[in-house]
Amino acid sequence: MSHILVVDDEPQMLRVLKINLHARHYSVLTAATGAEALDLAGQEFPEAVLLDLGLPDLDGMDIIRGLRAWSTVPIIVISGRDSPTEKIKALDAGADDYLTKPFVVEELMARLRAVLRRPPGEVAPTRAVIGGHEVDVAAATVTGPDGPVRLTPTEWKILAMLVASPGRLVPGREILREVWGPEQEEHSNYLRVYLATLRRKLEPDPARPRYLITEPRIGYRYQP
Repeated sequence: MSHILVVDDEPQMLRVLKINLHARHYSVLTAATGAEALDLAGQEFPEAVLLDLGLPDLDGMDIIRGLRAWSTVPIIVISGRDSPTEKIKALDAGADDYLTKPFVVEELMARLRAVLRRPPGEVAPTRAVIGGHEVDVAAATVTGPDGPVRLTPTEWKILAMLVASPGRLVPGREILREVWGPEQEEHSNYLRVYLATLRRKLEPDPARPRYLITEPRIGYRYQP
């Protein structure tokens, strides 16, 4: 049974999340302040944290940084702050995912399952499946139903970053920084072009991607 720490100062939200998590057989810890959240995380070592940013004592960004100073626990932000700037700040601070309130509970649970699939400290996977294609990152090969699929060096770099963190939202600026360099972090059009090409090569239905997912204006994820 996974222990989930839910951090929110709204009693109704805590209640709703606690009921839904218990119904799915998770053990739940709750905190209404940032200080309480940090104390519980240090004492109970949860498997994941669901974190609201608007707390009465500490800003959620500070909690993310505080946790990241000593822990790799997956953090999913659930917040009413819906601007892309806030989302990027949270992801850059160390959050694994970001969901805007109001949200569909089933979507939150799917994202929680995704971040729990890879235990903290596990070596990044070197193989992945995208539709009928098998990706071997270590060997730099993609094999599809009709044989090998050729990817350019840039496509490989992008794909390797995504499949290394299954289910995790990778900020677009992080990909741009790693692939093209820090001076290119604002050129999101590069990524749109390359992701479209990767989908044409790998997705069963490129117009409705199932594996290489875009979070508009924020980033991308490989969804197994």
